[in-house]
Amino acid sequence: MAFRSQSLRDRQVAAIEKILNLNHDPTKDGDAVFDGAATNGAVAKSTPILDANGDPIWKVLVFDNLGRDIISSVLRVSDLRTWGVTIHLNINSGRHPIPDVPVIYLVEPNGRNLELITQDLSRNLYSPAYINFLHSIPRPLLEDFASQTATASTAENIAQLYDQYLNFIVAEPDLFNLGLGKGAYRALNSAQTKDEELDELIDRIVIGLFSVAVTMGAIPIIRCPKGGAAEVIATKLDRKLRDHLLDSKDNLFAGAGSGSRQQGSVGAPQSRPVMIIVDRNIDLVPMLSHSWTYQSLVHDVLDMKLNRITMEVPVDEGNPAKGVGRKAYDLTSNDFFWAKNAGVPFPQVAEDIDTELTRYKEDASELTRKTGASSIEDLQNDTASSAHHLRAAITLLPELRERKAVLDMHMNIATALLKGVKDRQLDNFFQLEESVTKQNKNQILDLVRDGSKGNDPLDKLRLFVIWFLSTEQELTRAEWEECDEALQRLGVDTTPLAYVRRVREITRMTMLAAAPTQPAQQSTGGDLLRGFSAISNRLTDRLKDGALGANFENLISGVKNFLPANKDLTVTKITESLMDPASASSSAIAKTENYLYFDPRSANARGIMVSTGSQARGMASGGAMGTMPGGLGGGGGGGGGVTGSGTQATFGQRRQAFSEAIVFTVGGGSMDEYGNLQEWAKRTSGGGSGGSGGGGGAGGAGGAASVIGSVGGAVTGPARRRVVYGSTELMNASEFISEGLAPLGKESR
Repeated sequence: MAFRSQSLRDRQVAAIEKILNLNHDPTKDGDAVFDGAATNGAVAKSTPILDANGDPIWKVLVFDNLGRDIISSVLRVSDLRTWGVTIHLNINSGRHPIPDVPVIYLVEPNGRNLELITQDLSRNLYSPAYINFLHSIPRPLLEDFASQTATASTAENIAQLYDQYLNFIVAEPDLFNLGLGKGAYRALNSAQTKDEELDELIDRIVIGLFSVAVTMGAIPIIRCPKGGAAEVIATKLDRKLRDHLLDSKDNLFAGAGSGSRQQGSVGAPQSRPVMIIVDRNIDLVPMLSHSWTYQSLVHDVLDMKLNRITMEVPVDEGNPAKGVGRKAYDLTSNDFFWAKNAGVPFPQVAEDIDTELTRYKEDASELTRKTGASSIEDLQNDTASSAHHLRAAITLLPELRERKAVLDMHMNIATALLKGVKDRQLDNFFQLEESVTKQNKNQILDLVRDGSKGNDPLDKLRLFVIWFLSTEQELTRAEWEECDEALQRLGVDTTPLAYVRRVREITRMTMLAAAPTQPAQQSTGGDLLRGFSAISNRLTDRLKDGALGANFENLISGVKNFLPANKDLTVTKITESLMDPASASSSAIAKTENYLYFDPRSANARGIMVSTGSQARGMASGGAMGTMPGGLGGGGGGGGGVTGSGTQATFGQRRQAFSEAIVFTVGGGSMDEYGNLQEWAKRTSGGGSGGSGGGGGAGGAGGAASVIGSVGGAVTGPARRRVVYGSTELMNASEFISEGLAPLGKESR
């Protein structure tokens, strides 16, 4: 049996498919075989539930906005069809009756959704109803729904009612966000946020993290700094997990500490992970920095949401005067090129496109040679020529067509990125930020004034803020005003600077210097040109004969083939110090030495309940670093906090190692941080089996990791590390500035 470690996306997909299968487990056998090569890295497909006549049960799927975002990030319409869903609708839209057809609801448990479900059933829009809430429905709402159902006499139309634990959006195999909107950072740090709003936001974060733990099938050890939102969330999450473990009737973590209702018996057993919860203010630089990796550039330069990239393309490439239109591309789990190249430097993407195009052309030539056709297109249309080699064609042709579509898509994406890089001179900004601490204030001011540095003034604001947060140099009031005025002359809204200036002292105490683990590589000028120009000579007539092919070398000229230095960001260093303290730097160990320790399974490492926003603010104000300019206060590595809120870790707990971690940033996440964490996990992993370890006690072992103690998560020796990264919302730099820093800057003035 071939087991592989399931990613968070694998687990969420499996849970959603079970819902689409009317909560019948698609895998009837107790043991499922997972082979990444055979399934393109996705959960193996199973047959949907059948009716009495042996036919698939066709269904209607109704979701709210969060349910839509969750499903659309991991499944396509064709996947829904596979599981018998003929139509999918938003619960807030006008819908017509489809009598005697089962309906699956996937919605948040709130008063509005419960009203709409009751209205649907009373109007006999569908029947029967399979109701699935994205997280556990509170008792008062459940009683209210029962009352509505009794009044409307719709009880016989309800076939199932389930609490699911899926209220998080998965964008990459181990990347999630809670879909709480781009205003969470502002709400958490604003003095104008009402206590009730703050408490509601924190409760939603706790519920989302609880759902992630359930889906992953393990009760985590929780670590967080003292003070700020991170401590409040960790305390509440610890209490929620403890309360759940006391409920023996429906323990979602029953069985060895790693099995769950979502997971069932699928996959190899896992050790307990460590959940690291940190406030966004520990390091603002990754939210603003210019990156040079493929996925970070896509997120920064192009319009990307829920794994859909929307960009402008010429209506007629041969005639630019016809203008441009918008085209959307979906990144799916079986996109082999994205899976391989998402985290690599952009110049290397060109080389891999060239390699993949060469391989495609060779495979296509081999297939056409065997069938006697002159091209793949002829083979598709000429059944007579392919009849002699039908077996080979029927096996290879669909795969070749899929590869061609994927490569065409990534060529278009790479071309759009390349244009954005050149127009905004992002390679120059990236290279400057690689050595930003070496720049003095006069050099930065000259760069701000230089009108030839790119066509987007916001890039200069980002560079200035990164320098200001990173440097040890101080600016006089006159120098600060001079920089402010220079940015305003470029048309930049400088209101974020007022807040950045106030928050600087806290971020300087929590940021860790990112020294390169390897020196940066400056390749020869022709390497990047060679890689990209090769694209224009491959595969499609559009690239060979169209304007794009003719102008490709003009686009690439002047763009530097600069490969980034391997340096760990602050969040990565914190993660290393908590996952692998034996290898972490002394500065990182010192920053996390006083992190609180919560173990929901332990009677000792116990947290307290924080119930209101005012109490949360009180907890934050006890930190030694003082409070933030507003809101919950700073998330620091030292300080007071409320007595009894978690425990101080013992020496053994501080030196405990883990093979798996969930890293969560409160207030917004960065694609840069996700990529940096994945690169670190890959770079430092040994030869063990991913996610291996004991199920919660001594004696279990997996791969190179050996489990010690009662926590089940400590490992010795090199293990294959896995890091899941999450946040309240994933944002690019412009969104973080406009939705987070700018509103707080207005308050700070």
